[in-house]
Amino acid sequence: MTRTEGTDPKVRKRGPAKAPIDAAAEAAIMAYLEANPDFVERHPSVLRALTPPSANHGRGVVDFQRYMVTRLQNDVDLLAIENNALVHTARSNAHSQSRIHNAVLALIGASSLGELIEILTGDLAVMLDVDVIAMVIEATGSEVPCVAASGIRIVEQGAVAKWLGRRDVVLRGAIAGDPAIYGPGAGLIRSQALLRLSVGARTPVGMLAFGSRELDLFQEGQGTELIAFLGAALERLLRAWLDLPD
Repeated sequence: MTRTEGTDPKVRKRGPAKAPIDAAAEAAIMAYLEANPDFVERHPSVLRALTPPSANHGRGVVDFQRYMVTRLQNDVDLLAIENNALVHTARSNAHSQSRIHNAVLALIGASSLGELIEILTGDLAVMLDVDVIAMVIEATGSEVPCVAASGIRIVEQGAVAKWLGRRDVVLRGAIAGDPAIYGPGAGLIRSQALLRLSVGARTPVGMLAFGSRELDLFQEGQGTELIAFLGAALERLLRAWLDLPD
């Protein structure tokens, strides 16, 4: 079998062919650059395509000029990557903010406490793109009663402190869902956001849980301002429906 250039390891890969030198074009480029000395300042990305000149100053002398230009080219590439990441993050945050605002408006639009709970544990899961939303309430007595309402979980006293500790919001990724929180949907859950609910001094300890099948939808280090805002809005709505003082 005859080896081709692509299969013979001894054959060096050739770079892109250079365009033939056009003296008239070079003269026009030089004239334009001389007339527009700020061209590179206005278009720094052009540095990535240019080959910096090297100077031979004798044996053992390092060409720092070439080194500095190469470093500047690398800095331009890095800045472009960081800029794209910032744009992506800003768009993602704006999208999340819009979702939370729409969720709060949906809760405000409830015409009864029952409808508020239905929207919270049903519609909001779709709006926020999570799989399960559960409201967890600690039992006030030694026995844990059964509750027929979908999305409401009654747990033993001290359970919320076990899950949250002293924090008001806890984000976790790469987890196994807890049936005490998510009930039959626990097998789907791989990441979660847990939010303490402080409705009033006369109400049981509560918690709101958002569960997702995505491993990293929620994870430590993410911002919690938006989800905390949703929790604060829900607390005020519950106090209003239960006719409790602020």
